[in-house]
Amino acid sequence: MTKHANQRTSVSALVGTAVFDSGGRAFGNIRELAVAPVADAIHVYGVVVRLASSPRGALPSLVPIAELQLGQDGSLQVQKNAHPETLLADNSYLLLERDLLDQQIIDINGHKVVRVNDVDLVWEACPEGTSAMFLRIAEVEVGVRGAVRRLLKGLPAGTVDRVSARFRPSVIPWNFVDLIDRDPARRVKLKVQQDKLARMHPSDLADILEDLAPAERQALFISLDEEVAAEALEEVNPKMQQTLIESLDSEQIAGIVEEMDPGAAADLLSELSDERSEAILGEMNPEERQEVEDLLEFSGDSAAGRMTTEYLALSRAASVSDAIAALRIYEGDAEVVNEVYLLDEEGRVAALIPLVHLLLAGERDNLHDLPHGHIVSCDVDANGRKVAELFDKYNLRALPVLDHDKRLVGVIHADQVIALLRAKT
Repeated sequence: MTKHANQRTSVSALVGTAVFDSGGRAFGNIRELAVAPVADAIHVYGVVVRLASSPRGALPSLVPIAELQLGQDGSLQVQKNAHPETLLADNSYLLLERDLLDQQIIDINGHKVVRVNDVDLVWEACPEGTSAMFLRIAEVEVGVRGAVRRLLKGLPAGTVDRVSARFRPSVIPWNFVDLIDRDPARRVKLKVQQDKLARMHPSDLADILEDLAPAERQALFISLDEEVAAEALEEVNPKMQQTLIESLDSEQIAGIVEEMDPGAAADLLSELSDERSEAILGEMNPEERQEVEDLLEFSGDSAAGRMTTEYLALSRAASVSDAIAALRIYEGDAEVVNEVYLLDEEGRVAALIPLVHLLLAGERDNLHDLPHGHIVSCDVDANGRKVAELFDKYNLRALPVLDHDKRLVGVIHADQVIALLRAKT
């Protein structure tokens, strides 16, 4: 085995390969490679062989890797003391060709869904120095190289290696691959830690959800924590939103909706039936429920229907330190906050202070004494076209929305306008 230690192979190279008995006679051909995930998810447990002597219709046999050895010419031989077991239909093994090849998995680094074309394997010697061996799973091939190997399957190994070597490998280490909930389809996905998902941009996560097949999509979505799920849900289209939440109960959806921007939450609920929407609202905390219910009263194409009620507003007498303290406890998306609104006693916008000016001011300075930005606003009934025109004309990042008494009731951010324009095109 020392000669063949660390020799690389692959699923496409091994499936179909002949296996011989200790006397050099034909034993059978490899049909599959079986992994026992509970016992050892890193190594192949055994090869599934259709015995040359088996009658038609007989169940295949499973030969443990530990009972195989590599001959000097690289051929696979079954040891004399081998005891193949019958592979039952209801086995608990992961079969690499059946359960992994052509399946979709998530490439976290590339922020995309990819398809498994092959699986790279490595022969390893046992520490004891016996003729037994291990077959370690190294990585999954998701690029052209793996596809070429499978296309050339059946040709001499040297020919396949020479041709496939012309293509750059595109692989994902096996330690990043894990099973989703086991089901008849044995679907797989990348083992994604929650902190990695939280660091991923919601738009990238939304793209991944949209690219996955339905079962994988649902399995990934329900694995997300509520905050990450809410961010991703805000980025997908309304039809996909309904698909993602249709299998969840009202309490689960309410937990996610509470983490969403109130405007986005109202948009989501407005697409559901009244009965479903009411059931979700009934599970929400009173404060969040009231915000969403207020927004549901407005037309979806109006400024009020596009606004969020999460913004930073202080009294005209507030200081820079007051603004910093408010930012620290702000529960909305701090990344989209561009200005602080100063309100008079009636709740009307008295001044607009760009956030950048806070960096140049002292903590004791009054906000009203800092340079003001130009106030451009719209009323709650303004339609989507009017809102888009204001953003375009004044190059806005945010637009305050005023009620009929000119009081500030919400803010529209640029990303909401972009979403509106994309929906219209």
